Amino acid sequence: MPIVWRARTVVVAALFFAATDFGARAQSPQAAAQSSAQAVADVFHEAESKYLFGFIDGADIGNEGEKAIEYESTGSFTKRGGRYSAIEHELAFEHVPTQNFSYEVSAHGLTHSIRGVEDLDDRNNTAFSGLSAKLRYLIIGRGPGSPFGLTVSAEPEWSRIDGTDGSQTRSYSSTFKIVADTELITNRLYAAINLIYEPEIAKPADSGMWERSSTAGVGLGLAYRITPTFAMGAAAEYDRAYDGLAFQTFNGHALFVGPTLQINFTRKVLLAAAFMTQVAGHAVDDPRPLDLTNFTRYRGNLKLEVEF
Repeated sequence: MPIVWRARTVVVAALFFAATDFGARAQSPQAAAQSSAQAVADVFHEAESKYLFGFIDGADIGNEGEKAIEYESTGSFTKRGGRYSAIEHELAFEHVPTQNFSYEVSAHGLTHSIRGVEDLDDRNNTAFSGLSAKLRYLIIGRGPGSPFGLTVSAEPEWSRIDGTDGSQTRSYSSTFKIVADTELITNRLYAAINLIYEPEIAKPADSGMWERSSTAGVGLGLAYRITPTFAMGAAAEYDRAYDGLAFQTFNGHALFVGPTLQINFTRKVLLAAAFMTQVAGHAVDDPRPLDLTNFTRYRGNLKLEVEF
């Protein structure tokens, strides 16, 4: 009798596991697709959009309590004739004291290499150039209750070196942005738009007169997460340059496009990069294509962020 009982137990167990396996294999295509989608969602957790779009900002500002050190390098290359490069180095401390507000404080340096460029003196030097802050306020957080995020930001800056020609100056400027973004595919495909206004007043060292100028622009970005830690995309920015803080005299315009990428080495270490080329534009009183008077031909940006 014990032998027969054990035999019956083995048969019942075999039938149970066979039925379970058959049920799994007979799962409907719809249920299989849902399982697959859930598996992808589990792998592609929610991402922060702040640096996904290169030169274009995302609406996310970080999680409450986060602190980070950032190094950023922004290069501007090629003007009319000769050789031109201006590279800004920025070291920043960032803090998110509340869920709706973040700030950065930064120190800047500038490296210029200019030779044979129209209307610019030759120069080859690196110098401390100024200080800045960046204040972000999250109006609407992107999430289950909202399909898009909305942030406003201001970036006041004091400079002692002219960013274009490298000469001594005293200038005060700020970059104001309205930033909106959304997820076109949950946790995979993101889009952003920026509205930009940059007023500046400056007094060159060799002049007793204050000069006023401004730039207005709009930027669009698209980014796709290829893996949970690697994203690539493309961005475009259209800028218009003016004399005067309220767009009194139009000087020229330029359209830039280019690729972006972001790599999350860990949850605390992030690298973002972008490159843009001026593909259309025109300077006032210059019949040549592109605006290389008010802008450069190429732009590059590299950010390294370490949270702690």
